[in-house]
Amino acid sequence: MSARQVTLAEVAKQAGVSLATASRVLNGSTRQVSEELSDRVLRTAEQLGYVPNASAQALARNSSSLVGLVVHDITDPYFSCIAAGVTRVAEEAGLVVVLGTTGRRPEREVELVSTLRAHRARAIVLAGSRTTDRTAQARLAAEIDAFTEQGGRVACVSQAKLGTDTVVPGNRAGGRALARALTELGHKRFAVLAGPSELFVARDRLAGFKAGLADAGAAPPLVINGAFTRDGGYEAALELLASKSRATCVFAVTDVMAMGAMAALRERGVRVPEDMSIAGFDDIPTLRDTVPALSTVRLPLEEMGEIAAGLVLDPGGDEARTVRVAGEVVLRASTAHN
Repeated sequence: MSARQVTLAEVAKQAGVSLATASRVLNGSTRQVSEELSDRVLRTAEQLGYVPNASAQALARNSSSLVGLVVHDITDPYFSCIAAGVTRVAEEAGLVVVLGTTGRRPEREVELVSTLRAHRARAIVLAGSRTTDRTAQARLAAEIDAFTEQGGRVACVSQAKLGTDTVVPGNRAGGRALARALTELGHKRFAVLAGPSELFVARDRLAGFKAGLADAGAAPPLVINGAFTRDGGYEAALELLASKSRATCVFAVTDVMAMGAMAALRERGVRVPEDMSIAGFDDIPTLRDTVPALSTVRLPLEEMGEIAAGLVLDPGGDEARTVRVAGEVVLRASTAHN
Protein backbone atom coordinates (compact mmCIF):
# COMPACT_ATOMS: atom_id res chain seq x y z
CA MET A 1 0.00 0.00 0.00
CA SER A 2 1.40 3.44 -0.92
CA ALA A 3 2.01 6.05 1.76
CA ARG A 4 -0.57 8.85 2.15
CA GLN A 5 0.46 12.13 0.54
CA VAL A 6 1.05 15.05 2.88
CA THR A 7 -1.29 17.95 2.13
CA LEU A 8 -0.50 21.64 1.85
CA ALA A 9 -2.84 22.31 4.75
CA GLU A 10 -0.78 20.01 6.97
CA VAL A 11 2.43 21.82 6.03
CA ALA A 12 0.80 25.19 6.81
CA LYS A 13 -0.49 23.97 10.20
CA GLN A 14 2.87 22.46 11.19
CA ALA A 15 4.74 25.61 10.12
CA GLY A 16 2.29 27.87 11.90
CA VAL A 17 1.35 29.90 8.80
CA SER A 18 -1.80 30.45 6.78
CA LEU A 19 -2.68 28.15 3.91
CA ALA A 20 -2.25 31.10 1.50
CA THR A 21 1.28 31.78 2.76
CA ALA A 22 2.28 28.12 2.42
CA SER A 23 0.88 28.08 -1.10
CA ARG A 24 2.82 31.20 -2.11
CA VAL A 25 6.06 29.66 -0.91
CA LEU A 26 5.64 26.14 -2.27
CA ASN A 27 3.79 26.89 -5.49
CA GLY A 28 6.05 29.73 -6.59
CA SER A 29 3.59 32.61 -6.55
CA THR A 30 4.94 35.99 -7.62
CA ARG A 31 3.62 37.48 -4.35
CA GLN A 32 6.44 37.89 -1.87
CA VAL A 33 6.76 36.16 1.50
CA SER A 34 9.32 37.15 4.14
CA GLU A 35 12.54 35.14 4.19
CA GLU A 36 11.89 33.91 7.73
CA LEU A 37 8.44 32.54 6.87
CA SER A 38 9.66 31.12 3.57
CA ASP A 39 12.50 29.23 5.28
CA ARG A 40 10.11 27.86 7.91
CA VAL A 41 7.63 26.59 5.31
CA LEU A 42 10.34 25.01 3.13
CA ARG A 43 11.92 23.32 6.17
CA THR A 44 8.57 21.95 7.34
CA ALA A 45 7.69 20.69 3.84
CA GLU A 46 10.98 18.82 3.64
CA GLN A 47 10.52 17.28 7.09
CA LEU A 48 7.01 16.08 6.25
CA GLY A 49 7.97 14.85 2.74
CA TYR A 50 5.53 17.18 0.98
CA VAL A 51 5.42 16.92 -2.84
CA PRO A 52 4.13 20.10 -4.57
CA ASN A 53 1.15 19.85 -6.91
CA ALA A 54 2.24 20.75 -10.46
CA SER A 55 -1.21 22.09 -11.40
CA ALA A 56 -1.32 24.32 -8.35
CA GLN A 57 2.16 25.60 -9.15
CA ALA A 58 1.10 26.42 -12.69
CA LEU A 59 -1.90 28.40 -11.41
CA ALA A 60 0.19 30.30 -8.90
CA ARG A 61 2.88 31.19 -11.42
CA ASN A 62 0.45 31.54 -14.36
CA SER A 63 2.71 29.11 -16.25
CA SER A 64 4.31 25.70 -15.85
CA SER A 65 7.60 24.05 -16.72
CA LEU A 66 5.94 22.44 -19.75
CA VAL A 67 6.85 23.16 -23.37
CA GLY A 68 4.38 21.78 -25.87
CA LEU A 69 5.67 20.35 -29.14
CA VAL A 70 3.01 19.74 -31.78
CA VAL A 71 4.01 17.81 -34.92
CA HIS A 72 2.08 16.22 -37.76
CA ASP A 73 3.63 12.73 -37.60
CA ILE A 74 6.35 11.71 -35.12
CA THR A 75 7.11 8.55 -37.14
CA ASP A 76 8.32 10.79 -39.98
CA PRO A 77 12.08 11.37 -39.46
CA TYR A 78 11.61 15.00 -40.54
CA PHE A 79 9.60 15.66 -37.39
CA SER A 80 11.58 13.40 -35.06
CA CYS A 81 14.77 15.29 -35.96
CA ILE A 82 13.10 18.65 -35.28
CA ALA A 83 11.76 17.21 -32.01
CA ALA A 84 15.28 16.21 -30.97
CA GLY A 85 16.45 19.80 -31.40
CA VAL A 86 13.50 21.28 -29.50
CA THR A 87 13.91 18.78 -26.66
CA ARG A 88 17.63 19.42 -26.29
CA VAL A 89 17.19 23.17 -25.83
CA ALA A 90 14.15 22.83 -23.55
CA GLU A 91 15.81 20.28 -21.27
CA GLU A 92 18.94 22.43 -21.00
CA ALA A 93 16.61 25.18 -19.72
CA GLY A 94 15.19 22.80 -17.09
CA LEU A 95 11.85 22.40 -18.86
CA VAL A 96 9.80 19.34 -19.81
CA VAL A 97 8.63 18.74 -23.40
CA VAL A 98 5.13 17.36 -23.95
CA LEU A 99 4.54 15.91 -27.42
CA GLY A 100 1.30 15.98 -29.38
CA THR A 101 0.71 14.62 -32.89
CA THR A 102 -1.96 15.90 -35.26
CA GLY A 103 -2.09 13.14 -37.86
CA ARG A 104 -2.13 16.09 -40.32
CA ARG A 105 -5.63 17.02 -39.12
CA PRO A 106 -5.96 20.83 -38.65
CA GLU A 107 -8.74 20.43 -36.07
CA ARG A 108 -6.48 18.23 -33.94
CA GLU A 109 -3.77 20.91 -34.02
CA VAL A 110 -6.27 23.42 -32.59
CA GLU A 111 -7.33 20.93 -29.90
CA LEU A 112 -3.74 20.35 -28.82
CA VAL A 113 -2.98 24.06 -28.51
CA SER A 114 -6.18 24.48 -26.47
CA THR A 115 -5.20 21.61 -24.17
CA LEU A 116 -1.71 23.03 -23.65
CA ARG A 117 -3.26 26.41 -22.86
CA ALA A 118 -5.50 24.77 -20.25
CA HIS A 119 -2.40 23.20 -18.67
CA ARG A 120 -0.72 26.62 -18.71
CA ALA A 121 2.25 25.44 -20.75
CA ARG A 122 5.02 28.01 -20.86
CA ALA A 123 5.53 27.75 -24.60
CA ILE A 124 4.49 25.81 -27.71
CA VAL A 125 6.45 24.87 -30.83
CA LEU A 126 4.31 23.98 -33.86
CA ALA A 127 6.23 22.00 -36.47
CA GLY A 128 4.57 21.31 -39.80
CA SER A 129 3.29 22.90 -42.95
CA ARG A 130 0.41 25.34 -42.97
CA THR A 131 -2.50 24.48 -45.24
CA THR A 132 -4.73 26.26 -47.73
CA ASP A 133 -7.73 25.72 -45.40
CA ARG A 134 -8.30 29.32 -44.29
CA THR A 135 -11.04 28.42 -41.81
CA ALA A 136 -8.76 25.98 -40.00
CA GLN A 137 -5.91 28.50 -40.01
CA ALA A 138 -8.19 31.18 -38.55
CA ARG A 139 -9.26 28.85 -35.72
CA LEU A 140 -5.63 28.02 -34.96
CA ALA A 141 -4.63 31.70 -35.03
CA ALA A 142 -7.43 32.51 -32.56
CA GLU A 143 -6.29 29.73 -30.21
CA ILE A 144 -2.69 30.97 -30.42
CA ASP A 145 -3.87 34.52 -29.60
CA ALA A 146 -5.67 33.21 -26.50
CA PHE A 147 -2.54 31.33 -25.43
CA THR A 148 -0.25 34.34 -25.86
CA GLU A 149 -2.70 36.61 -24.03
CA GLN A 150 -2.39 34.18 -21.13
CA GLY A 151 1.36 34.76 -21.15
CA GLY A 152 2.50 31.82 -23.29
CA ARG A 153 4.78 32.01 -26.31
CA VAL A 154 4.54 30.22 -29.67
CA ALA A 155 7.07 29.51 -32.43
CA CYS A 156 6.51 27.63 -35.68
CA VAL A 157 8.66 25.60 -38.03
CA SER A 158 6.75 26.19 -41.25
CA GLN A 159 5.60 29.13 -43.34
CA ALA A 160 5.26 32.51 -41.60
CA LYS A 161 1.46 32.69 -41.72
CA LEU A 162 0.36 32.78 -38.07
CA GLY A 163 1.99 35.97 -36.79
CA THR A 164 4.36 34.04 -34.51
CA ASP A 165 8.12 33.66 -34.38
CA THR A 166 8.85 31.26 -37.24
CA VAL A 167 11.69 29.15 -38.59
CA VAL A 168 11.13 29.07 -42.36
CA PRO A 169 12.83 26.28 -44.35
CA GLY A 170 14.06 27.25 -47.82
CA ASN A 171 11.58 25.03 -49.64
CA ARG A 172 11.08 27.06 -52.80
CA ALA A 173 14.76 27.99 -53.22
CA GLY A 174 15.82 24.41 -52.47
CA GLY A 175 13.46 23.01 -55.10
CA ARG A 176 14.74 25.51 -57.65
CA ALA A 177 18.41 24.71 -56.95
CA LEU A 178 17.73 20.97 -57.18
CA ALA A 179 16.02 21.33 -60.57
CA ARG A 180 19.00 23.24 -61.92
CA ALA A 181 21.43 20.60 -60.63
CA LEU A 182 19.43 17.78 -62.21
CA THR A 183 19.18 19.51 -65.58
CA GLU A 184 22.97 19.92 -65.46
CA LEU A 185 23.15 16.11 -65.40
CA GLY A 186 21.49 16.18 -68.83
CA HIS A 187 17.89 15.35 -67.83
CA LYS A 188 15.17 17.06 -69.86
CA ARG A 189 11.99 15.16 -68.93
CA PHE A 190 10.88 15.16 -65.30
CA ALA A 191 8.10 13.92 -63.06
CA VAL A 192 7.29 15.26 -59.59
CA LEU A 193 5.66 13.22 -56.82
CA ALA A 194 4.20 16.33 -55.29
CA GLY A 195 2.42 15.41 -52.06
CA PRO A 196 -0.95 16.86 -51.01
CA SER A 197 -1.86 19.99 -52.96
CA GLU A 198 -3.32 21.71 -49.86
CA LEU A 199 0.04 21.77 -48.02
CA PHE A 200 2.12 24.89 -48.59
CA VAL A 201 5.37 22.96 -48.17
CA ALA A 202 4.43 20.71 -51.10
CA ARG A 203 3.31 23.70 -53.17
CA ASP A 204 6.48 25.65 -52.44
CA ARG A 205 8.83 22.79 -53.29
CA LEU A 206 6.92 22.08 -56.51
CA ALA A 207 6.85 25.76 -57.50
CA GLY A 208 10.58 26.09 -56.86
CA PHE A 209 11.32 22.97 -58.91
CA LYS A 210 9.20 24.20 -61.83
CA ALA A 211 11.01 27.56 -61.70
CA GLY A 212 14.38 25.80 -61.79
CA LEU A 213 13.34 23.77 -64.83
CA ALA A 214 12.16 26.94 -66.55
CA ASP A 215 15.52 28.57 -65.78
CA ALA A 216 17.22 25.72 -67.63
CA GLY A 217 14.79 25.75 -70.54
CA ALA A 218 13.35 22.32 -69.63
CA ALA A 219 9.70 21.38 -70.17
CA PRO A 220 7.27 21.50 -67.22
CA PRO A 221 7.17 18.23 -65.26
CA LEU A 222 4.43 15.65 -65.01
CA VAL A 223 2.92 16.21 -61.54
CA ILE A 224 1.40 13.40 -59.47
CA ASN A 225 -0.09 14.20 -56.06
CA GLY A 226 -0.12 11.71 -53.20
CA ALA A 227 0.12 11.34 -49.45
CA PHE A 228 3.16 12.77 -47.62
CA THR A 229 4.24 9.27 -46.59
CA ARG A 230 6.30 6.31 -47.74
CA ASP A 231 3.14 4.63 -49.02
CA GLY A 232 2.10 7.85 -50.74
CA GLY A 233 5.40 7.85 -52.64
CA TYR A 234 4.99 4.17 -53.48
CA GLU A 235 1.50 4.66 -54.93
CA ALA A 236 2.50 7.81 -56.81
CA ALA A 237 5.43 5.97 -58.41
CA LEU A 238 3.11 3.19 -59.57
CA GLU A 239 0.83 5.83 -61.06
CA LEU A 240 3.83 7.34 -62.82
CA LEU A 241 4.79 3.99 -64.35
CA ALA A 242 1.21 3.36 -65.44
CA SER A 243 1.15 6.73 -67.22
CA LYS A 244 3.90 5.56 -69.60
CA SER A 245 5.67 8.86 -69.01
CA ARG A 246 9.03 9.32 -70.72
CA ALA A 247 10.48 11.06 -67.66
CA THR A 248 14.08 10.13 -66.94
CA CYS A 249 14.23 11.82 -63.52
CA VAL A 250 11.75 11.91 -60.63
CA PHE A 251 11.63 14.49 -57.85
CA ALA A 252 9.74 13.38 -54.72
CA VAL A 253 9.03 16.41 -52.53
CA THR A 254 10.08 14.53 -49.37
CA ASP A 255 12.72 11.87 -48.77
CA VAL A 256 10.10 9.60 -47.20
CA MET A 257 8.04 9.71 -50.40
CA ALA A 258 11.22 9.12 -52.42
CA MET A 259 12.00 5.97 -50.43
CA GLY A 260 8.53 4.61 -51.14
CA ALA A 261 8.92 5.48 -54.81
CA MET A 262 12.27 3.66 -54.98
CA ALA A 263 10.64 0.55 -53.54
CA ALA A 264 7.91 0.66 -56.20
CA LEU A 265 10.44 1.13 -59.00
CA ARG A 266 12.55 -1.74 -57.69
CA GLU A 267 9.52 -4.07 -57.53
CA ARG A 268 8.64 -3.24 -61.15
CA GLY A 269 12.17 -3.89 -62.37
CA VAL A 270 13.05 -0.24 -62.96
CA ARG A 271 16.69 0.30 -62.02
CA VAL A 272 17.75 3.44 -60.13
CA PRO A 273 19.60 5.34 -61.52
CA GLU A 274 20.29 3.32 -64.70
CA ASP A 275 16.68 3.45 -65.93
CA MET A 276 15.38 6.36 -63.90
CA SER A 277 17.02 8.87 -61.56
CA ILE A 278 15.26 9.97 -58.37
CA ALA A 279 15.80 12.73 -55.81
CA GLY A 280 14.09 13.76 -52.57
CA PHE A 281 14.08 16.66 -50.13
CA ASP A 282 15.07 16.98 -46.39
CA ASP A 283 18.12 14.66 -46.00
CA ILE A 284 16.62 12.61 -43.15
CA PRO A 285 19.09 10.41 -41.19
CA THR A 286 17.63 7.11 -42.43
CA LEU A 287 18.99 7.88 -45.90
CA ARG A 288 22.31 6.48 -44.71
CA ASP A 289 20.86 2.99 -45.18
CA THR A 290 19.23 3.63 -48.56
CA VAL A 291 20.74 1.93 -51.63
CA PRO A 292 21.47 3.62 -53.92
CA ALA A 293 22.17 6.69 -51.77
CA LEU A 294 19.45 9.28 -52.37
CA SER A 295 20.13 12.69 -53.87
CA THR A 296 18.28 15.33 -51.93
CA VAL A 297 18.11 18.87 -50.56
CA ARG A 298 19.63 18.92 -47.10
CA LEU A 299 17.89 20.89 -44.35
CA PRO A 300 19.53 21.18 -40.90
CA LEU A 301 16.51 19.61 -39.20
CA GLU A 302 17.78 19.36 -35.61
CA GLU A 303 19.18 22.87 -35.83
CA MET A 304 15.77 24.10 -36.99
CA GLY A 305 14.24 22.59 -33.86
CA GLU A 306 16.92 24.21 -31.70
CA ILE A 307 16.31 27.61 -33.29
CA ALA A 308 12.54 27.32 -32.78
CA ALA A 309 12.99 26.39 -29.12
CA GLY A 310 15.45 29.25 -28.67
CA LEU A 311 12.95 31.70 -30.13
CA VAL A 312 10.08 30.49 -27.99
CA LEU A 313 12.12 30.59 -24.77
CA ASP A 314 13.63 34.02 -25.50
CA PRO A 315 11.03 36.75 -24.85
CA GLY A 316 12.31 39.02 -27.63
CA GLY A 317 10.21 42.03 -28.58
CA ASP A 318 6.62 42.53 -29.71
CA GLU A 319 7.39 41.93 -33.40
CA ALA A 320 7.27 38.36 -34.72
CA ARG A 321 10.72 37.13 -35.73
CA THR A 322 11.46 35.08 -38.85
CA VAL A 323 14.58 32.94 -39.24
CA ARG A 324 15.13 31.60 -42.75
CA VAL A 325 17.07 28.36 -43.15
CA ALA A 326 18.60 27.52 -46.51
CA GLY A 327 18.68 24.07 -48.08
CA GLU A 328 21.73 22.54 -49.74
CA VAL A 329 21.60 20.31 -52.81
CA VAL A 330 23.38 17.00 -52.24
CA LEU A 331 23.75 14.77 -55.32
CA ARG A 332 24.34 11.09 -54.61
CA ALA A 333 24.14 7.77 -56.45
CA SER A 334 20.36 7.84 -57.11
CA THR A 335 20.81 10.46 -59.85
CA ALA A 336 23.05 9.85 -62.85
CA HIS A 337 23.98 11.65 -66.04
CA ASN A 338 21.45 11.16 -68.79
